Order: sequence, then structure tokens, then C-alpha cells
Amino acid sequence: MQKIENVEKLQQVRETAKTAITQSRCRILICAGTGCLAGGSGEIYDKMCSLARECPDVEVEFGPEIAHGDNGIGIKKSGCHGFCEMGPLMRIEPMGILYTKVSVDDCEAIFERTIRNGDVIRHLLYKQDGIEYQRQEEIPFYKRQTRLVLEHCGHIDAEHIEEYIAHGGYEALGKVLFDMKPEEVVQEILDSNLRGRGGGGFQTGYKWSQVARQKERTRYVVCNGDEGDPGAFMDRSIMEGDPHKMIEGMMIAAYAVGAQEGYIYVRAEYPLAISRLKLAIRQAEERGLLGEDILGSGFSFRLHINRGAGAFVCGEGSALTASIEGSRGMPRVKPPRTVEQGLFAKPTVLNNVETFANVPMIISRGADWYKTIGPENSPGTKAFALTGSVKNTGLIEVPMGTTLREVIFDIGGGIKGDGGFKAVQIGGPSGGCLITQHLDVNLDFDSLKKMGAMIGSGGLVVMDDHTCMVEVARFFMNFTQNESCGKCVPCREGTKRMLEILERIVQGNGREADLDTLDELARTITGTALCGLGKSAALPVMSTLKLFREEYMEHVAEKKCVSHTCTALRRFVISPQRCKGCSKCARNCPAGAISGKIKEPYVIDDSRCIKCGACESACAFGAIHIEA
Repeated sequence: MQKIENVEKLQQVRETAKTAITQSRCRILICAGTGCLAGGSGEIYDKMCSLARECPDVEVEFGPEIAHGDNGIGIKKSGCHGFCEMGPLMRIEPMGILYTKVSVDDCEAIFERTIRNGDVIRHLLYKQDGIEYQRQEEIPFYKRQTRLVLEHCGHIDAEHIEEYIAHGGYEALGKVLFDMKPEEVVQEILDSNLRGRGGGGFQTGYKWSQVARQKERTRYVVCNGDEGDPGAFMDRSIMEGDPHKMIEGMMIAAYAVGAQEGYIYVRAEYPLAISRLKLAIRQAEERGLLGEDILGSGFSFRLHINRGAGAFVCGEGSALTASIEGSRGMPRVKPPRTVEQGLFAKPTVLNNVETFANVPMIISRGADWYKTIGPENSPGTKAFALTGSVKNTGLIEVPMGTTLREVIFDIGGGIKGDGGFKAVQIGGPSGGCLITQHLDVNLDFDSLKKMGAMIGSGGLVVMDDHTCMVEVARFFMNFTQNESCGKCVPCREGTKRMLEILERIVQGNGREADLDTLDELARTITGTALCGLGKSAALPVMSTLKLFREEYMEHVAEKKCVSHTCTALRRFVISPQRCKGCSKCARNCPAGAISGKIKEPYVIDDSRCIKCGACESACAFGAIHIEA
């Protein structure tokens, strides 16, 4: 791999790579994000490569090579396309065709009909409301998004640095190294009002300026790729699908604050992201874009990868830096803050993956351009992981200020099944719930804070009216209690007591006084916990108590769960009119709670029933149901 020694050489590489891509007869981009790989896209890639090798009349390039010429066909492993509900996915360029739910059995038809003859296979196209969508950009899921950070995910080979360079990669780095002073870079980020995408929404440029003004000359840049929220996979998809964008953002930050070393902290549960980051770093070093005297500018920067063991608390800044240092990942008292004494007690810029991925385009296109997207107080876009009871689950990116209604019903396609919208948990286990009256609230940092919620890292879990909100609160409290580092009493003991109360309620043993105790504990933890994760640990409970108090009261006073989610509160009943007296339910009951005579209605002894539902499953006549 030839070394890029200066900006002119970088431009030559860009033009060569761009020409090769545009002159290719066809590019087959097979989603190789974690989700589609789990669905079999690796086997699909192997099958397409096998078919291509057997084809005598085309020139085929596999993996990282760039195919070119009239007969050139490139078969590539791309990053996540985002439309996870419809995976495995395959995009075919230049036609822009997106095939959904592709299987190995479809490969021969795709290669023969589409690749060789240009025909479209209709049953592999996405369909919505009776309409077939051939081009990816026309699908409502994509059409209503503004993909900037995720712009290249699914469109380039994530394992090939030339493809990133061909799409403008490292252009922003060249600009700052030769056309801007460090203080000008900091000012540009300040002017853009880029706010941290990791949850707190702190102004990125101000953080950088604080590091830049420190007297200590040894400084570090650290990327938080820990992403521990259940259901969140935004950062993972960027690291898997477009790792160089994040790396370039870190390098620009390093130049701006005078750092020569950086660390990327990634949880070990992201092996594919780690693999692609290592490859990206190695390729950048081989090309001369990382290491000593980058592009002949005199600026030097080295990157290291640290794997975390999956502790949620290591998403907190001081716990993360302690983990990199080899200590137990636990938050510390502040001040001093990370910008003053972070990694190895040196001034440290610490941002998450998505924040760094925003930086190159701000530098290339300018702060004024960036501020035209979204509201003034929260400009730019935000990536969300859309999951739960919604038709189109996946990874999306929309301008800040977009409403929940647009995200759930326009992009997400609405609620799946026969349920109606009930709530959405936003911000992961440290976030809160929003309900129907909040559907038109703008998704930005300040608007959500007023609602008692937060964007967090960007997880959106949609819930329908079959969901028990008490169980949702118990689930998130169980998560935060298990993940508490135990350093401070409010979080360690408070979350444990709250979890005990919630478990008692869903078991049907709750008392009305429990609700006041939950509220008091939640406020105490929020006001006195050591770190930001502890302070927000009780938010799901506070939010559901406020918005769904009547549901809590049903569990406590009436011992009922209207959604039938809480097993202990279910009561199975045999309808005398429907029961044929066949005894099958009694024979299948593991607790011996059902009795009766053949050809006469059977009855269930509630005192012995263990609520397992075996009787309901066994009944062939629909005579057994859960009492409403």
C-alpha cells in the first residue's frame, strides 16, 4: 500500500479511486453489519463470490479491491444499511436497487437476472401499502431520513480505506493541517454548536477549548465506544460501517488541542467493530495518514484500542479512563474534570463515536452549513436505534428537532400487530417515557429535558398498549441495579431497594405505600448519586410513576395487570359453556390445580395454580382464558 506523503498525493488517490468506482459496471454491496451477519449475509457473500468466479465474461474483484472497466463487478461487504427489519440486505449499484430478506437460495437468480441481464426480481423488493420500491432512496424508511453521519454506511466497503478516501475521506484533515490553526478549528466547532451525542449534550467546542488552554502539554483524545444501553447500536454501526470517519474526527480533535495520542474504548461484545477499527488504523498507518509527520505537516498522532469488559458504568467518563489505565472502572468525584485531569491525570478530550463522526463534515462544509440542520440550540442530526413494537425497526438518522410522530409513524411505519401506541422509552435505562401527548414534541436536548426525559445515546424502544409499564420499570431498574459499580451508597443501596419494591409489586404483594417510597427513593438517588449514570438511574421509574400511576395502582390495589404481562397476577378461568369435559387441561396441569368429571365442566383451584398457562395451550376448544 503506497504511502500518501502530502495533500496532492491524497487528492490523486481520491480521484483514482473515485474513477475506478464510477467506471465499474456493477457493485454488489452486501450488508455485513452484525445484524445481517446473524441473518446469514456472510453465506450470501460467499455464494455471490462463488457464482462470480464461475462467470467467464466478467472481471470480478472481491473484498477490498476496486473493480473497474465495462466488465468490472465488485462484490463488497458493506456496513449496516440501517433497515434491520428487512435484512439480510443487498444493494446493487449503479441501479440503486435494494433487495430485502435475501437468502442464499436467491443468489443464483440475482446474479443471472439482475447482475448479468439487468432484470429486477420483484419478490425481493420492499413493499408497503401495496407499493413496490425498487430504489433504496425511494423507500419511505430512507426517504424521510437525513443521513449525514450514516451517509456512507451501506454504500462503501468498510474494510477498504480507498473507498472512504474516494468519498471525500481525510479531506477535512488535510484542510485543518494546512489551512487552519488549532484555535481556528476549536472556534469552528464552537460556532457549529455541536453538542455531544453520548447523552449529556455538552457543547463539544467548549470541551475542546478547555483542554487546549491547559498548561500541561501532554494531552489525550479518547473515544467512548462503550455503548451499553439495551437496544442501542448506533455507535457500533458507525465503527463497523464507516470507521475512518470517526478516526478522522479524532485526529482533527487531536490537532485542535495539541494531543499526540488517542484511545478508542470499545466493549468486547463488539468484535466486528474492533476488527474493523484495527484494520482501519493499520491501513491509515500504512498510507501515512496516522503516525509520524502526517501528510508532511509535522503533526503526529497514534491511536490505540482498548476493549472493555461490558460494564455499563464504563460509559461514564472517569470510569472509562480508569479502565484504560488498568484500574477498576469506577467513577470518581469531580472536580477535577476530565478536561483538566482525565486519562493518566492529563487533560483529555472525551467524546463518543457519533460526536467525532460529525466533526469532518463540519470542517469540510462549515459551521454555518451545519447550523442550517435542526434547531439553533441543537443543530445537526441524531442517529437513533428504533426498536420494539414498531413495523420498521433499525438504525435511522434524522435532523434534531424531528418529532416522535415522524420517527415512529412515518419512518417506523407505525405500530405493528393489532396494538396501539402506548409509550416510547427514550435514552435507554437512564432515560424516561414519552406518551401520546408527547408525539409532537421535538427530539432535541432541551425540549426532552423539559419532559423529564433525555436523548441519551439514542435508543428508542416503542411500546404498544399490550405493554405493562410497571414491568418496564422493573426491567430497567434490574439492569441499572446489576450494573451499579457499588461505589456510592445512593446508587448501590437505593436501586436495590427500588428493585425489591418493584418485584414485590409485579408478584402481587405490593402495598399502596410502596409508590410513595419509590418516589422518595428515586428523588434521593437522583439528587445524591456520585456520577451521571447514578443520578439518572431512577428516571424510568419516576417517569412511569408520573405517567402511569393508575397502572401501578391496579397492580397494588386490585392485584391485576391489564396487559397480562405479570405472570403472578394472571388468573386463568375455564368457561363452563365452552368446556367439553375432555380432561386434557387437567392432565397437562403440572400443579394438579384442575379438577372435574369427564363430559362436565372442569374448574381451576386458584390457590394451587402456578400461572404457567399449560392448560390454556392444551385446550382445543378455547375454553380457558385469562380473566380480564
